[in-house]
Amino acid sequence: MALQWVILTYVVAAEAAVAILLTLPSPKALKSTIVSLISLILQPLLFIIPFAAFQLLDIYWKNEHRLMCTGEICTASERDRYEKSIYKAQRNAVLCIAACLLYWCIYRISKYYREIQRMEEVEKRFKDE
Repeated sequence: MALQWVILTYVVAAEAAVAILLTLPSPKALKSTIVSLISLILQPLLFIIPFAAFQLLDIYWKNEHRLMCTGEICTASERDRYEKSIYKAQRNAVLCIAACLLYWCIYRISKYYREIQRMEEVEKRFKDE
């Protein structure tokens, strides 16, 4: 596995852990601290979107220029190698899509939580008046 796919795998695992952390029930003070920390980290983590898009384009380009092994002249080992490369490309495409989807989920969860906090503050001000 090439270095870029290892990096993408670790990023997807970290995003999944953060998404789980955001959705777990926790005390209000702890949750607001977690959400504010995640919100600060989200901006620099935006690099994952163009990185994953570039990797998807690379997969597409390699798929378009891959030698086909469908005829009778292919040996069994060549056919296995061809199928293995197809499976790797599919796995890598799933990784890229998962990275983008998890980033979007984390962004939306933290945004919703901030909106809820803002609405609670407005409600508290109206009750105090």
